Amino acid sequence: MKLNKEILQLAIPNIISNISVPLISSVDTGLMGSLSALHIGAVGLGSMIFNFIYWNFSFLRMGTTGMTAQAYGKNNAAAMVHTWGRALIIALLLSGLILLLQQPLATLGFSLMNVASDQHELVSTYFYIRIWGAPASLVLVVMMGWFFGMQNPIYPLILTIIINITNILVSYILVHHYHLGVAGVAYGTVIAQYLGALSALLLFLFKYKYLFKSFERSVLLASQEFLGFIRINSDIFLRTFCLTIAFGFFYSQSAAAGPEILAVNTILMQFLNWMSFGVDGFAYAAESLVGKYTGANQPATTRKTIQLSMYWGMALAVCFSLVYGVFGVHLVHLFTDQAAIVEAASPYLWWMVLLPIVGTPCYIWDGIFVGLTAVKAMRNSMVLALIAYLVSYLVLSFYYTDPAFLSNILWLSLITFLVVRGLLQWLLYKRMGLDLK
Repeated sequence: MKLNKEILQLAIPNIISNISVPLISSVDTGLMGSLSALHIGAVGLGSMIFNFIYWNFSFLRMGTTGMTAQAYGKNNAAAMVHTWGRALIIALLLSGLILLLQQPLATLGFSLMNVASDQHELVSTYFYIRIWGAPASLVLVVMMGWFFGMQNPIYPLILTIIINITNILVSYILVHHYHLGVAGVAYGTVIAQYLGALSALLLFLFKYKYLFKSFERSVLLASQEFLGFIRINSDIFLRTFCLTIAFGFFYSQSAAAGPEILAVNTILMQFLNWMSFGVDGFAYAAESLVGKYTGANQPATTRKTIQLSMYWGMALAVCFSLVYGVFGVHLVHLFTDQAAIVEAASPYLWWMVLLPIVGTPCYIWDGIFVGLTAVKAMRNSMVLALIAYLVSYLVLSFYYTDPAFLSNILWLSLITFLVVRGLLQWLLYKRMGLDLK
């Protein structure tokens, strides 16, 4: 079927690209695993602080993808290039703000993550190096989103390969040959991000320079169009802020429970990262194709795309569950050679088997909602899911006070968050269909 072919042509490069994104944090975690639990936890906390910052700006990718895909479906070159320009302007302004506010961001992040006194120096070193990668990170977010909207998954794949190879090589050299520890993995990430941003701009000029014929400065800066762009992205921002709170809360409670539980949950979170970035390959394909066919005013094809995207996403989720069920302990060994941490992680591996099956629908629905630019519905479902997540944790932790149950409570609450989110999105689509807003 033509639609299946289109989905796979977009999804397979996206899967390869996305599955390698968590490789950055996975490699960093693995490099620290040979040092100590404190080092593993410090990189986990430091990475989560940056996730807290950058995830909140992922609206730049989502909004850019949805609007660009609809412009592509309408064959509107002016809308394509002006969406790109507006997103880049906002990305550069926001990155400047991040650098300006780095001190209060660090203070807030350390407080929210419950950074212990013996980890403070390590996390601080990591933070104040990685913060300088903000401009490159946000430019990359925009470029990736725009390429997806243009139905081009190959360029994001190329960029991801460049970024990950650079990060792995530089981080390994700095940690093992120059003994820079946490600073080494931070420098490796920053260098990789800037090389990736430069490569993205060069690829854009190579293939899409012709769009500048449709570029008009007055249209780019037109207040009505700019406000429309900001309006769509503000709802996505609120949705993403809730997502960041959910994962930030998870890490914060893990840190409060002690370095061993934090190290275990930092490693296990890599399983969720692998799954989510893999499944997001089909979510990104849904963003691109749903947006394109919505823009082209082909409702029947749009509905079929939604159905097939969900089927393919769930098929991949089953594969992840099988791999985690069979090779879970071996995968934990990739991150640490410390027997105590491996032993502590083993009882929770069954959660990793369950997560892909119950968590995948909400990831695919996110892609569908982005393609439809149904940003208010996506925001509302996320807010309600976050409330369910926090309430479930508070209720369970009230009745089960034994510290041994803490990780189980955290993972059950996180699963509740994912399930409620996906269920609400399905109900909203069933009620409103393609008229979702």
